[in-house]
Amino acid sequence: MPTYSYEAMDSQGRPVHAEIEAASEKEAGEKIRALNYFPTKVVAKGAAAVPTAVPRRRSGVSLGFRVSAKLLTQFTRQFATLMDAGLPIVRTLEILSRQLKPGLLRDALVEIREDVEGGSALSEAFGKHPRVFDKLYVNMIKAGEAGGILPEILNKLAEYLEKSQRLKQKIVGALVYPVAVTTIAGGILAMIMIFIIPQFERMFVEMGMPSMPVPTQILLAIANTVGTFWFVLIFAPLFAWGLLGYVGKTARGRFAIDLVKLKVPVFGAIISKSAVSRFCRTLGTLLQSGVPILGALAIVKNATGNAVVAAAVESVHHSIREGDTIAEPLKHSGVFDELVVNMIAVGEETGELDKMLIKVADTYDAEIDTLVGALMSLLEPFLIIGMGGAVGFIVISLFLPLIAIMGQLSGGR
Repeated sequence: MPTYSYEAMDSQGRPVHAEIEAASEKEAGEKIRALNYFPTKVVAKGAAAVPTAVPRRRSGVSLGFRVSAKLLTQFTRQFATLMDAGLPIVRTLEILSRQLKPGLLRDALVEIREDVEGGSALSEAFGKHPRVFDKLYVNMIKAGEAGGILPEILNKLAEYLEKSQRLKQKIVGALVYPVAVTTIAGGILAMIMIFIIPQFERMFVEMGMPSMPVPTQILLAIANTVGTFWFVLIFAPLFAWGLLGYVGKTARGRFAIDLVKLKVPVFGAIISKSAVSRFCRTLGTLLQSGVPILGALAIVKNATGNAVVAAAVESVHHSIREGDTIAEPLKHSGVFDELVVNMIAVGEETGELDKMLIKVADTYDAEIDTLVGALMSLLEPFLIIGMGGAVGFIVISLFLPLIAIMGQLSGGR
């Protein structure tokens, strides 16, 4: 009988790695669930299991890519709408796969439909495509199947993805304007330094200027430096980006980078509040869907997008396993402020933790809107003043020698 290697979570949210004998992958999943485990990955092991382990053929355009958050959000909303309308799951998956363009999501839906037709559970079929559907997605579907409320769960999942997408768009939108303006202005100033300023310098030398004013000397020194080391302007940002990416691959490096992000003025507050909002909304949505608290925390830890917040969630996970509360370890983490801690404590006492978490997330989303608006209001005048100051310095530095030359010519008469 073939042997299957599997990864799962027990009822307390702890990871389990083991092997099991079964006639098929479907039977292996049933045996794992009979052990009160939640399987997240089942892989055939050994030559005897090769036929069930051979992957289906995929279109070439989907290799090496992930599904965009926007496309996944649209699909989830359509999936929830069709399920609400009472369509069978297989028919729903067929309709949705046909209207998608060729790609990873469409390939996954075709395979999921085939697995469901073959008798697999929907969550099990979704779990075979971790590049498309993460653990949060799969576990919410699993909770919907277990409770017989799959349409309601899909609606909650669609709302969660839509709010997460809107939050991400707000943050990215706040960064696009200053980054674009700074990049364009920096490029224009670099071109002036490399091509225009040297022409003025040669003109001043030909006119026999004995000495340059101090601002002009500073400008010429900057222009000569930029002209000589222009490649540094191109490769330094690329090197810094690559270095951060390399350091970020290690656990300590990722933690240090994320900690610095949280400490950056203004931007740090936005990043911190968005991470806390995502934690609260994800955990609240999972709890509303019926996922056990320990299993939900294990999922949330990998969904916060910030290593510092993930470490705080890990401490909460240990605290719950030992019978303590959620609020206390969050208070000592230094990431969550008093408002969040107190509201979560109230939610625990009243037995409405899921609702309280969603309220906290909504509150933080509103605060992020305010911070983004304030950031834009602050950045615009600073950018205008900075650009105006740079242009004014260049103009004054170039006109001072011209004024001196005109004075010499007038005196010579």
